[in-house]
Formats: sequence, C-alpha cells, structure tokens
Amino acid sequence: MEPTEATSWPAVSVIMPVLNEERHLRAAVTRVLAQEYPGGMEVVLAVGPSRDRTREVADGLAAGDARVRVVDNPSGRTPDGLNAGIAASANPVVVRVDGHAELSEGYIATAVSELLRVGADNVGGIMDAQGTTVFEKAVACAMRSKIGVGNARFHVGGGAGAADTVYLGVFRRETLERAGGYDPHFARAQDWELNHRIREAGGLVWFTPDLSVTYRPRGSFRALAQQYLNYGRWRRVVAARHEGTINLRYLAPPLMVAGTTAAALAGLAWRPAWLVPAAYLGGIVAGGIAAGAGEEPGVRALIPPVLATMHWSWGIGFLTSPRRLRAPREHAG
Repeated sequence: MEPTEATSWPAVSVIMPVLNEERHLRAAVTRVLAQEYPGGMEVVLAVGPSRDRTREVADGLAAGDARVRVVDNPSGRTPDGLNAGIAASANPVVVRVDGHAELSEGYIATAVSELLRVGADNVGGIMDAQGTTVFEKAVACAMRSKIGVGNARFHVGGGAGAADTVYLGVFRRETLERAGGYDPHFARAQDWELNHRIREAGGLVWFTPDLSVTYRPRGSFRALAQQYLNYGRWRRVVAARHEGTINLRYLAPPLMVAGTTAAALAGLAWRPAWLVPAAYLGGIVAGGIAAGAGEEPGVRALIPPVLATMHWSWGIGFLTSPRRLRAPREHAG
C-alpha cells in the first residue's frame, strides 16, 4: 500500500557511481537534494579515480550538506561503485542515480509510492535524453526513437506494467541483498543482468511513465561509438551467461552489420547487391527526418550519422565481443 499519514515513508539511500563527471555531478546531486521526499534521505557518492575535478566537486557537495557522503571506488568500474554505495548505505529503499542524470520533480516520492503500491522489487521510468549542444541534441533525438534504440519502454515510453528492465531503478534493499548486488563482472549491462536475476527469482520489475530522469548524452562521435561498442559487447556477454535472453531487437544490429557488409562486398561483382546498403542508408535518413521533426537544421542533419554510429558500433561490439568475457564465471555475490 502507499504511505499515508498513518504509515511512514521509508528512508531512502541514493547511490551514485561517479567517474569523470565534473561537468554534470553538481547538477545531478542538486536535483536529488531538492526532492521533496517525506522520509529520510542519504546520498552516497562512490567516486572513482577521475581525470578531472570530480573528487573535488564531490567533496564540496559533502561539505555543504550533511546528507551527502563520499566513498572510494578504487577500480572506477560502475558495478564496483554501485556495490560500494550499497554497502556504505543503510536505508530500506535504494535509489540508483548516475552522475550525468537529473531526477524529475517528485521522482523519489512517486517511485517509492509505486514500489509499495504494486509490491515491486524495482521500479523505474523513462530515460529522457536531453542534449545541450547540437551534437548532443541529435543523439538525444536518436535515443528517443524506435529506429535508434528499438521499442524499450524506458526509451520510447508506454503504459505502466511489468518490464524486463528499467532505467536506473528504485529497489527494496532486501531484494538487492538476496540477489547479491550487482555482478562485478559486468562492466556494462549490469542493470539488465541484475533485473534478469531479480525476475528469475520471482521478483517484479515495474515500469511507470510517471517517472522521468533527464539523461545527458555523449558529446562526440568518438564517445558515442565507444559507448555503443561496449553496449553491444556486453549484451552478448549477458546472452551467453543467461541463455534464452536474446531476441530480435538485440540481434538486429549485428545482423545489419553482417548483411550490409556482405552485400557491399558482393556488389563488387554483382551490382544489385548494393541495394542492401542503399536501403539501409535510405532507412536511417528517413528515420532521422522523423526523429528530428521540429529540431533545428543542424540537429536534423546529424541524426542519420548518429543513428549509423549507434547501429554499427553496437553491432560490431556484439560480433567482436571477446570470448574471455563470455566464459562462465560464478557471481561473486
């Protein structure tokens, strides 16, 4: 049931794995501290060895508000930071937030209310990609479109209900403890992997469009390509670790890369084969026009190459995922 005057709101622990987030960290933490949540709150920043002033910013935030604490994450890896934040916190509800994400107004109260109302183990909402530069705006458009990221509700929206995974997440601590926390093997895709284990154990992962988190996209083609290369690489690791979890949505990019490349090479001897890469090019141009409706010309012009970068990087990452990452390994939790 939802908290009322007769039933107190559970205290929450907001955990944030932080690495090289000097640019966005202050805004992210400020949005957390500005939440009008009726229960108690603590914020734990698990800071890795950053190349910028992230630690200085984090220490300043902790000095300015007693609710904020800083712990070390020596490896700098996301799952290690998440587990360090969980271990250093104590409240019955754990809210995951990234250093480049900004919670919407009322996010924590809405999430906790929904967590209790439906009896869920994890609740999450929409990853609302919003850019500030022309390039970031183009990436944001691509990340909000089905041609860019498929039909996952946390990207493109949809009705409330059970889901395979959600963005970030608001968890019952007891659920995280039963699951053993995040698997440290997964440098990426740790959210999907954890949510899969929660569901396999009979838990409920719940999506609601009433929750929204502003996400700040990567700021260059190189950074975007590296991000999606890692997404594809680690999604194959998840598929190898958990049989039966792959579907057409995840196979589409590697199949596109293999098919388009094969057709382009075949076109050297049989020109009609070039219709395949031409069709792909036409598809991302048309999809980019639709995704960029209402945006300025510079943004619209960048969306097709952004889409191609996302598709090809994800597909190549999946196809070239190192075998050593897919080797069986017992979860450390």
